Amino acid sequence: MKVGCIGLGDIARKAYLPVLTTVPGVELHVQTRTPATLRTVGDAHRIPAAARHATLDSLIAEGLDAAFVHAPTAAHPQIVERLLEAGVATYVDKPIAYEYAESERLVSLAEERGVSLAVGFNRRFAPGYAQCVEHPRELILMQKNRVGLPEDPRTLVLDDFIHVVDTLRFLLPGPVDRTTVAARIVDGLMHHVVLQMSGDGFTAIGTMNRLSGSAEEILEVSGRDTKRQVLNLADVIDHKGQPSVRRRGDWVPVARQRGIESCVLAFLDAVRAGQVLSARDALATHELCERIVLESLSQAA
Repeated sequence: MKVGCIGLGDIARKAYLPVLTTVPGVELHVQTRTPATLRTVGDAHRIPAAARHATLDSLIAEGLDAAFVHAPTAAHPQIVERLLEAGVATYVDKPIAYEYAESERLVSLAEERGVSLAVGFNRRFAPGYAQCVEHPRELILMQKNRVGLPEDPRTLVLDDFIHVVDTLRFLLPGPVDRTTVAARIVDGLMHHVVLQMSGDGFTAIGTMNRLSGSAEEILEVSGRDTKRQVLNLADVIDHKGQPSVRRRGDWVPVARQRGIESCVLAFLDAVRAGQVLSARDALATHELCERIVLESLSQAA
């Protein structure tokens, strides 16, 4: 199975290449326009010279079975379109694109071509989060905070807060009847944002503070006198009277803890089985993010 990895930046090097280079039966090809990075990454993972590509044309000419796109978000639409037109099953880092209309176009193109398109919402596969589906979820709270990083609203929401949005959607126990958005934008930069969704018997709240005192990610699901907390995708604390703590094992790889290993393997298994994956549900997350951006900007006007 020929698999391409496009873009060899931080996320590819830390999270995806350690997984892709160990999957049996995968012939890995890598591509970046930066010669020094291509050489360094290729040498580090013992990738043959013939499997190192400086252009997307060269990579596609290999006749790929699947590709992983880890280039900067602004480059996603052009790269994903080329891959889909070539019939290559494609996994792209979130978001598909900064503009909802562009994301919708690419999802429709994949469906028209009958080609798999998957979006890297790895938290759906993170063990601590996936196990929360089994827990009562009358109230879902998620916060993802940073220190000293106010940012352009569209960039912040689509590159970062989208993880909170998608995780809440993944954990919702039923249809949403009401959605509200609140944000603080100062001099064009978003300081914090809050999303609240509610339905019959449940409420889900997601927050991001870019001027927090800590870089952290905390998920809580509760109901029926029980609560589960997941701290930084690692430690799981169950509360029912006395708290019970389960910590990440010392030898558990970060890619497994964060769900990246599982979502990579699930995508490759689907490709091997000839299953066509749809990004339609992922698009619903992008649509909600677009609403958050527009409502936030409207409040700031």
